[in-house]
Amino acid sequence: MIVLFLLMCIADGVVSQIRYSVPEEAGHGTFVGNIAEDLGLDMTKIASRRFQVVPSSRTPYLEVNMENGILFINEKIDREQICKQSASCLLHLEVFLENPLELFRVEIEVVDINDNPPSFPETDITVEISESAVPGTRFPLESAFDPDVGSNALRTYDITTNNYFYLDVQTQTDGNKFAELVLEKSLDREQQASHRYVLTAVDGGQPPRTGTALLVVKVLDSNDNVPVFDQPVYSVSLQENTPAGTLVIQLNATDLDEGQNGEIVYSFSNHISSRVKDLFAIDARTGRIEVRSEVDFEESSLYQIFVQAKDLGPNAVAAHCKVLVKIMDVNDNAPDITFSTVTESVSERAAPGTVIALLSVTDKDAEENGKIHVEILGDVPFKLKPSFRNYFTIVTDGPLNRENADSYSVTVVARDTGTPSLATSKSIKVQVSDENDNAPTFTQPIYDVYVTENNVPGAYIHAVTALDPDVGQNALISYSIMECDIQGMSVKTYVSINEETGYLYALRSFDYEQLKDFTFMVQAKDAGSPELFSNATVKVIIVDQNDNPPSVIAPLGKNGTAREPLPRSAEPGYLVTRIIAMDADDGENARLSYSIQRGNENGMFRMDWRTGELRTARRVSTKRDPNQMYDLLIEVRDHGQPPLSSTASVFVVLVDSVVEDHRERGTAKSKETSLDLTLILIIALGSVSFIFLLAMIVLAVRCQKDKKLNIYTCLTSDCCLGCATCCSRHARARKKKLSKSDIMLVQSANVTGAGTAQVPVEESGSFGSHHQNQNYCYQTKHQRAELSYLVDRPRRVNSSAFQEADLVSSKDSGHGDSEQGDSDHDATNRGHSAGTDLFSNCTEECKALGHSDRCWMPSFVPSDGRQAADYRSNLHVPGMDSVPDTERGKGFASSFRVDIPETV
Repeated sequence: MIVLFLLMCIADGVVSQIRYSVPEEAGHGTFVGNIAEDLGLDMTKIASRRFQVVPSSRTPYLEVNMENGILFINEKIDREQICKQSASCLLHLEVFLENPLELFRVEIEVVDINDNPPSFPETDITVEISESAVPGTRFPLESAFDPDVGSNALRTYDITTNNYFYLDVQTQTDGNKFAELVLEKSLDREQQASHRYVLTAVDGGQPPRTGTALLVVKVLDSNDNVPVFDQPVYSVSLQENTPAGTLVIQLNATDLDEGQNGEIVYSFSNHISSRVKDLFAIDARTGRIEVRSEVDFEESSLYQIFVQAKDLGPNAVAAHCKVLVKIMDVNDNAPDITFSTVTESVSERAAPGTVIALLSVTDKDAEENGKIHVEILGDVPFKLKPSFRNYFTIVTDGPLNRENADSYSVTVVARDTGTPSLATSKSIKVQVSDENDNAPTFTQPIYDVYVTENNVPGAYIHAVTALDPDVGQNALISYSIMECDIQGMSVKTYVSINEETGYLYALRSFDYEQLKDFTFMVQAKDAGSPELFSNATVKVIIVDQNDNPPSVIAPLGKNGTAREPLPRSAEPGYLVTRIIAMDADDGENARLSYSIQRGNENGMFRMDWRTGELRTARRVSTKRDPNQMYDLLIEVRDHGQPPLSSTASVFVVLVDSVVEDHRERGTAKSKETSLDLTLILIIALGSVSFIFLLAMIVLAVRCQKDKKLNIYTCLTSDCCLGCATCCSRHARARKKKLSKSDIMLVQSANVTGAGTAQVPVEESGSFGSHHQNQNYCYQTKHQRAELSYLVDRPRRVNSSAFQEADLVSSKDSGHGDSEQGDSDHDATNRGHSAGTDLFSNCTEECKALGHSDRCWMPSFVPSDGRQAADYRSNLHVPGMDSVPDTERGKGFASSFRVDIPETV
């Protein structure tokens, strides 16, 4: 399948052309040919002579092994995609050798294979034919399309055998085939209204491929006359780039009928290509064909337009004609110059004839418009040398001297011979290299770099630049920082440099208050042989930024507030105090001003904005100055941008004299000492209460196990009627923290003949962190009596009783058990004294269970001398459901209520 053609010709250099052919759809790696071997090249010198492909001729479908010259398929080739339906499909490749220059042109013909069957644009084709149509009438059918070419292209059409029609296959001027349906026998619509046949398109491949469509012929009633064109074929010429709307041709068809049967409508035939429809348009009423979009000669030089004319009568029969549009070329494409390879530099010792560049020149226009003349502009030591076909080389035309010129701009101009003539120019830069005889030189010996403090690490701060008159590697400069120490650390931890550009970067955020400036050296070194270098000094100066607010250092006070005395007898201008502040910044950023921001509404004081002195603005007046103290807020602001400020709080106290103020300050210090002792006591009592809570939990567990004790406790928050009733209301109970200090004994309102009296009983300490619902219910035991508490003895209630209760409560251990030495134990012991003692009737039940709270509560005796019932049956918590008197028990002369504050 691969065919080799070798052509040899001799010019100024050896130039050859070789041709291969390869079938399409060949896979990756398919061998095409050995270029080096087929050209008879010395395989041992391929590498030394730099065997290579011209870059501009590279194609993704082919690849050449530069070591052995083998040409192979790199990517599968689809001929229909690359060359469409062109009869010839060629891929071009140019290769060349150096020392001396030899250029070879390789043509690869992609051979078509029958890989595509013909296909119709529609699977169903409908043709309407009047029954009056005479035998021999032709009806063009939609053409099938086969992307293959040559013998594999569409060859013929076939139709199902019948008695009415046959196919006449015709060939267009461009080689495409189309079929016409020819009526062989008259139709009778009354006998058969439609005919169905299979239309088959067959290509010429081996084996042949086919495509089919269903042909439906509808028989219509007759229309006597059909439209007739003046001529069957029209020929017109049209210049490319003709604007849209330009008239191509005015068609005219006549119909002998009258009315609707004689009114003609023009349209393109069904088998016209879609590209023609894009480029041209036809007016349905007038038959005027116009340009729709720009026509390009380089795309196609000839277009065939098939037009049909049909009247508007019933069973209309269409008449057909063909319009050939020949596109005339205009000189609308300038020559194109493509440089395949360019030498970046040439030595001044290069001999005349040294190749500098390889270029090609093309023009898409034809004939005279495509003929090109190429030349080099200007007086330069280079010339053009024709190479092969449209290829040229630029070579040196004399000795070069870099001392006179270190580079040349070579401009190539290509001009065609069309009218008007079009030209294109392209320039290349040719550098002349020399020896490395110049060291890099900095643009200045010392660089002063100003960097604002608080910079972002990694930020660009400056650039150093060195120049080298050499070229190429000899002028390739690299920058570096010479090692030195700054504040005991390497300079490379402070700054870095881009070795290619000389850009300096800060590696850390500088602080003006710590480092104001530092100096280091940079070095510029070229890449020549031998290497040459030079040094420069860089001084980095840190610029202060307003990043520190003022700091007030005097007067000092506790918790940031200073206390200053002011005698009532002070005269205007009396110096109360002086605000002293400092700012770590420098310059304007550290220049401070002082002002009063708050507390001087009555104009008592004035502030010197420069010195910070606080003085009285007038005398102290009893009427205007009723306050004993002035709370002044002083602001200290610097003059930076933006300004920063700080404030100081000064309490100015009116005193009779300065000595009195000193005594007041001594008293305040003693109060502060007393507050500190109080804080210690509070912490101690809190600890004791926590231990008491733990003891209560242990006792509760023990009580559950003791079945002999008939004491029930139900924790709810809304009632105190009994354990069963309270527990049923647990769902809506409010959680409260209850401590002894929250309990007050209050005489209930149901006491007959007695007023309501509240008897607060205080106790330091609390129950600790007791998070259960503080709801207490006590079961009344009438067989036991408590000590009486006489209502008619308020002295005892107001003095001794509650003093003793306070004393006992403050000694409570918090454990619940009455131990030796704590309040519970003491209260129990005191219960054995006189009957009027406060805790003389603490029950055995309390002692057994350790319920010191019961012993802590005093009993109540009504004024008539009768002993009251157990006070627990009259316990009432405000905010909870009230308990009817009938449920509290009978036989009670008076009762008490325990008020628990909402917030504990």
